[in-house]
Amino acid sequence: MKVLLTGADGYIGVRMGHVLLERGHDVTGLDSGFHRVGWLYNSDERRPTIITKDTRHITVDDLQGYDALVHLAEVSNDPVGELNQDVTYNINHHGSVKLAKLAKQVGVKRFVYASSCSVYGQAVSDWVDETSPTNPQTAYAHCKARVENDVGPMADRNFCVTFMRNATAYGASPRIRFDIVINDLCALAWTTKRIAMTSDGTPWRPVTHIDDICLAMECALGADPSAVNGKVFNVGADSENYRIRDIAETVAAVIPGCEVTIGSSVGDTRSYRVSFKKIHAELPGFKTQWTARRGVEQLYELFKRIEMSKGTYEFRAFTRLKQLRYLKQTGQVDENLFWRY
Repeated sequence: MKVLLTGADGYIGVRMGHVLLERGHDVTGLDSGFHRVGWLYNSDERRPTIITKDTRHITVDDLQGYDALVHLAEVSNDPVGELNQDVTYNINHHGSVKLAKLAKQVGVKRFVYASSCSVYGQAVSDWVDETSPTNPQTAYAHCKARVENDVGPMADRNFCVTFMRNATAYGASPRIRFDIVINDLCALAWTTKRIAMTSDGTPWRPVTHIDDICLAMECALGADPSAVNGKVFNVGADSENYRIRDIAETVAAVIPGCEVTIGSSVGDTRSYRVSFKKIHAELPGFKTQWTARRGVEQLYELFKRIEMSKGTYEFRAFTRLKQLRYLKQTGQVDENLFWRY
């Protein structure tokens, strides 16, 4: 299958490209290049050819000849989404819907979209599944829900649309991110030997390894359309719902000498436990391979191997908000996050 992978130079994208190539797909990557400066470690993994282009500039000519589009490229995470909500909506909502429309127009057969369990927000029930009402709390999450609502009706026998609501990602990637919970806590424990939580850690979060996210999206890409067309799948496993403080304690148990302190109950009120029964029952070939404990062990071994420093952990490239602020402050991108040069 000839696949266009957007966000191919991102945290998940650099792993996704490798997975798709290993599964025999003909892959071309596309990425704006905002985060290309950061590279944590080298490996012999295969990478597709990358086109540097903003998804807002994609035309029908860019999409000609592809069988499928795997769409990862959006402004990523809640703090960045709140930095300029208008820009977030233009890229993540309107841009993604436009991309789906163009893909359908030129005859792309499959559209696999990286959505998020953050659409559940401050959940209205203890456990949520794909039939539960969404309750997004941030611009980032609102955009994910709106893309699902707007692109879903485009699905037909000639345009297979699948939405993957990923749990909070973690795990090793050359384009690592330290602004997501498990990666951040592991890096804190490694570099400072201390995790000082600002909350009481009681909110629930579902988490899933990026390799499991890549596997799920590749399975959706290769499945019979009748199994996935127009469907939403939560990506993860029921066992991988944790309270934040339990994740911190797991990190401390793996990384020697780390102390954990708990804060107050004030702060982020989002809390949700997610059911992942549907994806395990209905997506052919999918089964999660990772647990949070195993992911923490992977990161610990990586940090030891590369002798990761505190300076590396704090480097702007590995935190989305820091890097985009830097690009704006240095005049490399404008207020709308378009390259100036």
